[in-house]
Amino acid sequence: MVFKFLYKKIAFFFLFILIIQNCFSQTTDVPDSLTKKQKTIRQSILVGTTGAFTAVSLVGLNQIWYKQYAASKFHFFNDNNEWCQMDKLGHTFTTYNTAREIYRAMLWAGYNRKQSVFIGEAYGTAYMTAIEIMDGFSSGWGFSWGDEVANVSGSALFTLQQYFWNEQRIHLKYSFHQTFYAGIRPSELGTSLESQPIKDYNGQTYWLSVSPASFFKKETKFPKWIAFAFGYGATGMISGASNVIVYPNGTTSTNPINDQSIVIGANGVPTYYYRYRKFYFSLDINFTKIKTKSKFLQSVFSVFNGFKLPFPAVEFDKHGVNFKPFYF
Repeated sequence: MVFKFLYKKIAFFFLFILIIQNCFSQTTDVPDSLTKKQKTIRQSILVGTTGAFTAVSLVGLNQIWYKQYAASKFHFFNDNNEWCQMDKLGHTFTTYNTAREIYRAMLWAGYNRKQSVFIGEAYGTAYMTAIEIMDGFSSGWGFSWGDEVANVSGSALFTLQQYFWNEQRIHLKYSFHQTFYAGIRPSELGTSLESQPIKDYNGQTYWLSVSPASFFKKETKFPKWIAFAFGYGATGMISGASNVIVYPNGTTSTNPINDQSIVIGANGVPTYYYRYRKFYFSLDINFTKIKTKSKFLQSVFSVFNGFKLPFPAVEFDKHGVNFKPFYF
């Protein structure tokens, strides 16, 4: 299967978050405390910045990634069975955190909480959907309904919590560690440490980080910044498809045995790889619950909260239960 460049989508997300955080570091202001003039100025800055970023990033994506492939009629591409659905979690993670940061920026601009929630959701979903539509017109990819469902799921995870709880009690986070699989197929899984965190799904883990104190009564002494994290990952993947044969010249063919991939070495000796899923339990820190009067630190903590800190973890997979003393 053609590798779908989730890389392009997440890379632009991180650029976007950097811009948002630098421009809107004072997002804790209460909307009602702003004067009409302050709201007008901030809303103009917000609209101009996000509008410019959206236009420039989409044009840039077209120039960098899509121009190398011929344009085609709009078509669909079913990749739902690839990568043990790790790529779908990447979409969910990206949309969730985009909606979360747009919400903060909307508050900074003076919009009320309800407006900020739904505009954050709408922007996160619309931005990722626009990229998916561009995929649909490219001969190299196609519009994936699985990707779109993941996009909507990410924004919904943010919106439902913010609307009903007025806070994020469950955060979607990401962590990564290098694996040897990238060395086997660097063209597919990344040639460097810069590209592997996004392209090598074997080293990625996506986490639901839950803050127990958020569900307790307000007078609880349980620290609000302590969280329990539940992770999902997969390994043994050298291609999107679960049953591929890779030849020394880089070409591939389908292997009739499902969940078995084969790499034929230059000496003709085959190496077999079997993909399987992994589940984790670990501790985590909810940075947004760390009290600070610094608005700059509040913004930094918000960005950091998209990533799972290395902690001891318990791993569950088909081989049994394993304890990881320090897991990324």
